[in-house]
Amino acid sequence: MLPTPCHVVGDVHLGVASRESELALLAFLRRVPSAGGSLVIMGDLFDFWFAWRHAMPRVGFRTLAALADLHEAGIPVLWIGGNHDCWGGDALMAETGANYTLAPWDGRIGPWPTHLAHGDGLREKEDAPYRRLRTVLRHPWSIAAYSWLHPNLATRIAMASSKTSRKGRARDGGAGLMAVATAQLSAPDGPQLVMHGHSHVPTLVEAGRGIYANAGAWYLDQQFVRIENERIGRYRWNTGAEPQLLQELRRPGSEAD
Repeated sequence: MLPTPCHVVGDVHLGVASRESELALLAFLRRVPSAGGSLVIMGDLFDFWFAWRHAMPRVGFRTLAALADLHEAGIPVLWIGGNHDCWGGDALMAETGANYTLAPWDGRIGPWPTHLAHGDGLREKEDAPYRRLRTVLRHPWSIAAYSWLHPNLATRIAMASSKTSRKGRARDGGAGLMAVATAQLSAPDGPQLVMHGHSHVPTLVEAGRGIYANAGAWYLDQQFVRIENERIGRYRWNTGAEPQLLQELRRPGSEAD
């Protein structure tokens, strides 16, 4: 179980994100310990990440240090791997103390039964070609072969090939992932909360028997989600001031104030 308040951020895309966006993220992460609780990263913290045996990307090293500081302060960090930062979870866990997983996560955030998944490959028809490609890209032989490339060359290739998958919002406006979540939330034994990343579309809406949320893309909006025991809110970060509450919903079945 992850304790509340739980702060959720996703799709930061360090490496193509602006310097201002990264500085805002660092300010956000440094404020989390004062609230306690936990932190969830919904994938694609990096626009590209790969763990070589004796080298690591220099992009985002301050953010990794901030995550390590959270771990040392006793703040649980759950990192759902995305399609841009899926190579090297063991190294990321070793360096930051975060619990990193490429698989969907099912558990409780406070009293909320929750399902978390980055969102890549979940649409049944639209994502079928990508699922086949993903099988190849994540195969141990492919990873071993890629590791022989010099980091400078390997990073240049990866950054050039990832432009289309990080560009703006999902063309369907996030409808495909919301349909997947609604089906899960409509099941009699389904969760109360489903969260995705990937689409870059900030969302907080009642669906099925529960709530669907997406923190959007930090590098575009600097938005995040905060989960408390009886409510969930969507916020915009405001460095130097209190975050701006954009939307709030109550947990299904909770009593009104």
